[in-house]
Amino acid sequence: MRVLTQASGALLLVNAAHAIQTSAAPDLVCVDPRWPEILLERRAAGLLNACIRAVGGEHTIVPVSGWRSREEQQAIWDDTLVKEGEVFTRQYVALPGCSEHQTGLAIDLGLASEEIDFIRPNFPYSGVCGSFRKLAADYGFILRYPAGKETVTGIAHEPWHFRYVGVPHARFMAEQGLVLEEYMEMLRRDYSQRSLTVCAACRTFHIWYCDESVRDDLLSEPGSYWQVSADNCGGFVVTTWR
Repeated sequence: MRVLTQASGALLLVNAAHAIQTSAAPDLVCVDPRWPEILLERRAAGLLNACIRAVGGEHTIVPVSGWRSREEQQAIWDDTLVKEGEVFTRQYVALPGCSEHQTGLAIDLGLASEEIDFIRPNFPYSGVCGSFRKLAADYGFILRYPAGKETVTGIAHEPWHFRYVGVPHARFMAEQGLVLEEYMEMLRRDYSQRSLTVCAACRTFHIWYCDESVRDDLLSEPGSYWQVSADNCGGFVVTTWR
């Protein structure tokens, strides 16, 4: 058995019930030199830009908010609370320490305009923004807070907030209509003794859930590649492919 403790990986579940367990900043890069203050985890940033280029959105899709420190999240919470009140704030702003933005895996996007609302940027379901939505899963991104899932996520519908989880996971969640909470619960419940098989990007992926430690045999199959992500709930998700 291989014991892993690092609280990192693309499948970290962060919400009001699962606060971030580390204060270390991820491997961050600037998303676009035009907005040097917008940072994202390195791999997520590269794939985000690839998706934007694929739909021709370089001049119409604007990164609004990426990685945030806990201090910045606290400042946003406090400022929104004063300006908009508690009900609005709890709907659209995560508690400090419980924000996906602190992982470097979440990005708020907006349609380019003279003025962009920082808390609720306009990112419509039509035009180039709609094209981005259709391709997002192929680049590993999910719409994190869709309509109809508010009681599961604890956050109101946010058409602008996308989360990097990796291609096979994003593709499966998009096809099955699952949010991250539901997907992780499914893996914990059904796929600790057998694998979930997902076909995406012309590859076949096998996905397992492991409690506390990772079986070495899952990582040692000849000719295969693997990734391990903590889930921020005490377990790990192993993804292998050839």
